[in-house]
Amino acid sequence: MEKLNLGCGNDIKQGWTNLDIANLPGVDVVHNLNKLPLPFNENSFDEILCQDVLEHIHFTELLKDIHRILKPGGVLDVRVPHFTSRNNFIDPTHIKTFSFQTFQFFVKDALYGRHYYFDFHFTKIISTHITFEKGYFIWNYLAEWFFNLNRKTKVLYEATFFRNLFPAENILIKIKK
Repeated sequence: MEKLNLGCGNDIKQGWTNLDIANLPGVDVVHNLNKLPLPFNENSFDEILCQDVLEHIHFTELLKDIHRILKPGGVLDVRVPHFTSRNNFIDPTHIKTFSFQTFQFFVKDALYGRHYYFDFHFTKIISTHITFEKGYFIWNYLAEWFFNLNRKTKVLYEATFFRNLFPAENILIKIKK
């Protein structure tokens, strides 16, 4: 299986093609994600990992190019900050925040019927998970379990005062081409 670790930073993965803007030890391909297309052929990868990257750029054009280089049936594995995360305000390079529903717009026959915004579509969202900061915040173990029970509890979380009581950390999402 061909795997791409996009925007890897210091998280170098063995057996993966590691791409980053910085020429760090272990980086296989040095490339700026704002310069598209990415330096890969169509349908090159079975899996693409994109952790803590999309919030730093205007991501829709990159997502389109990721779709181009992902093989049919391939999986895009994303981690982005939730819109309630305090990390959004700590890092001055963040330009975008996300809801667990954001990626619905990039799926064929999208939930909100807005797939016509884009000329590419993934086939389905495999999974979404909202993470919560743990450690001292022991109540977040229960919050994470409850609010990830199903789509309705995620909507309940994002649409009500719960998002203020229990700020989330990240969204983990798997999307199939």
